[in-house]
Amino acid sequence: MRKYLQISALLGIFGLMVLVRHAIGSDERPVVVGNVQLPTPTPTPTPSSATSTPSPVPAGSTASPSTPAPTPAPTSMPMMKRMGMYKDGSYTGSVQDAYYGNIQVQAVISGGRITDVIFLQFPNDNGTSQYINSQADPMLKQEAIQAQSAQVDIVSGASASSQAFQASLSDALSQAK
Repeated sequence: MRKYLQISALLGIFGLMVLVRHAIGSDERPVVVGNVQLPTPTPTPTPSSATSTPSPVPAGSTASPSTPAPTPAPTSMPMMKRMGMYKDGSYTGSVQDAYYGNIQVQAVISGGRITDVIFLQFPNDNGTSQYINSQADPMLKQEAIQAQSAQVDIVSGASASSQAFQASLSDALSQAK
């Protein structure tokens, strides 16, 4: 039984090695387990490594096959997208129940982008709530600024606070559109 467990462990480690090598690419060294040399996995081509054939140039054209196609000017982009998607100002979201208290945030918009999220209310009436929110609130704020929306990941251990944050920020951002 002990021999069987050793072989199973060895095969498990080998399987893990193959997966890691496949994920990072093959270095073309053979894998040897005991006296047996195992086949090396062949890497699959990525779209960037695929070769493409140049398209033929129409007769009478002065463009060469390597000339890139012209890109549209940035002025064709809607003004709202270039400037940001929100109106500048401070917008206060609705008060949301976070089970152990309420959460309310204010979104600060500058240059059409979320530049700050201020917590106006958050659960802080006991030590546990204070600890949870001291950890979760900065993460939620940072994610909202990075995502430029209220669509942020829920913080583990602070799911009620995270959902209340999303709802309050969503309300504030709807006012800024």
